[in-house]
Amino acid sequence: MQNNFSFRRAERQDTPLVLSFIRKIADYEGLLDEVSATVESLEYWLFDEKKADVVFACVDGKEIGFALYFYNFSTFVGKAGIYLEDIFVDKEYRGNGYGKALFKYVASIAVRRGCGRMDWCCLDWNEPSIRFYKSMGAIPMDEWTIYRLQGEALQKFGADS
Repeated sequence: MQNNFSFRRAERQDTPLVLSFIRKIADYEGLLDEVSATVESLEYWLFDEKKADVVFACVDGKEIGFALYFYNFSTFVGKAGIYLEDIFVDKEYRGNGYGKALFKYVASIAVRRGCGRMDWCCLDWNEPSIRFYKSMGAIPMDEWTIYRLQGEALQKFGADS
C-alpha cells in the first residue's frame, strides 16, 4: 500500500462518482441490469435524507474504491450496528491491501460509535471475498435466509388498506 493512501467521506458533488462505483460493483456481480439508482435518487437519500454514508479510498487524491454503509439496530445486543451495503476497489488496485484498509476503516467507525456489530452480505460464488472475510474472523450466518420485498410486491403489500 502506498503512503499517499487516504480516506474521505463523500460529499454531495460526489454523487455521480458514487453511482459510478455502484455500477462497477454491480457489473462485477453480474447485476448491472438491476441498477435503477440515479444521481438524483442517490443525492436525495444520501445527502438530503442522510440514510447512508459513503467513504472513498483514495491514492494520490484519486478515488480507487468506496464503501457504502448505514446504521441498523440489534434488539438482542441492544445497540446500533453498521450494515455494509457495498465495498469495492477498482481492479487495478486490488491485491495491495486497499480493500482490507477500507473494510477496517468502516469497522473502526463502528467501534468509535459504540456499535455492537457490523453485518454485510456476500454472494455465494465470491470465494475470494469469502476467504478474506473469514480471515478477519467474520462468521457466515448460514442458518439465516435473507428475504426481500421489492418493486410491485412491496407496493402491493405495503399499500394502505
